Amino acid sequence: MNLEHPAITRTMETGYANMVSQPEHCGIDAMGHEILVGDDIIELNGEIVLKSNLEDYLTEYCGAEFKTAE
Repeated sequence: MNLEHPAITRTMETGYANMVSQPEHCGIDAMGHEILVGDDIIELNGEIVLKSNLEDYLTEYCGAEFKTAE
């Protein structure tokens, strides 16, 4: 009886997953998040910020306040 986990058996038979298919790393943004090839980035005052982190960056580092008009 084979008690080995199926993922281990598969790895032993076929080898490790193809690491080439992983996205290429380009660096870290000002908020500490990994930048990958194809990510949308903004350069602001010499800092690189992922587009998805822009609101957090403006709030933390620039003192911006996001509000809703009344």
